[in-house]
Amino acid sequence: MKSDADSTTAAHRRQKSMLAVQVGLAANIILAVLKAVVGVVGHSPALLADGINSTSDVAYGVVVSIFVRLSGKPADREHPYGHDQLESVAAVVVGAFVVTTAIAIFWNSVDVIYELLTVRQDATGASLTALWIALFAVLLKSGLTAWTYGLSRSTGNTAVLALAQDHRNDIFASSAAAIGIFFGRLGFPWIDPLAGAVVALIILHTGVDILRSATSDLMDTLPGRELAEEIQSALRELYGVEAIEEVHAHRFGPYLVVNLTIGIDGGLSVTEGDRIATEVERTLLAQIEFLRRVYVHYHPVGGSDSERH
Repeated sequence: MKSDADSTTAAHRRQKSMLAVQVGLAANIILAVLKAVVGVVGHSPALLADGINSTSDVAYGVVVSIFVRLSGKPADREHPYGHDQLESVAAVVVGAFVVTTAIAIFWNSVDVIYELLTVRQDATGASLTALWIALFAVLLKSGLTAWTYGLSRSTGNTAVLALAQDHRNDIFASSAAAIGIFFGRLGFPWIDPLAGAVVALIILHTGVDILRSATSDLMDTLPGRELAEEIQSALRELYGVEAIEEVHAHRFGPYLVVNLTIGIDGGLSVTEGDRIATEVERTLLAQIEFLRRVYVHYHPVGGSDSERH
């Protein structure tokens, strides 16, 4: 009965999600080129490391755009709940790229520090252009972070949230690069690659957080306390519901499918029990955002049944 409205909302949500991905991809392409070129020409290991990070952002941005587009496919026989869970798969891809990039940057930074302290004694600081590029990246990513977080909240898209987290991560990365370049120009060249190593650790932490969140969605983690309390509150005053015994939630993209076990008066007829279960379903669908389906199982409580359980 709400299919037309739901379809319109879903289409609008996909458009906003794709906009976030495409704008982020364009920004990362520009930054990857600037950071990599200036990092090499301007002799800045920290900016080059940040450029490698942006290059990986471009690679997984392409992958995420494909997954987000595919997630909009309608339900079919093999995927009765639709393809929204591809958004969580996309988030896993983001997390994997971020972790891999962090390890590569950290290893390269440590190698440069070792060379500076043991071999290369004639190293000079990075160019002033490298510093300006790092500061420009901080400003661009700050605006992009705020904008993408806003879209992630309005769409509930885990892939867009992962992109927002990565944009935030890039602020720290570029800030560390700018600090390293600044002190390197003052005569402390080893601070530049040290900043690159710090960047890598920040990136690694974000990547692990993204992977943890995305994999919990894919593995049907039990609902959090907030969802359980929301269900309890919605059904607290509902006539006929004597107890809420089990709640299992499965996430499909931003949407939830809930399996619920309730207890009802054992003296009621099967028809009355079915009516209560239907009312439970309607109530939850009306009150809980992003809840797509509810499956209600009921059994009698009270008397001999209560003693048996």
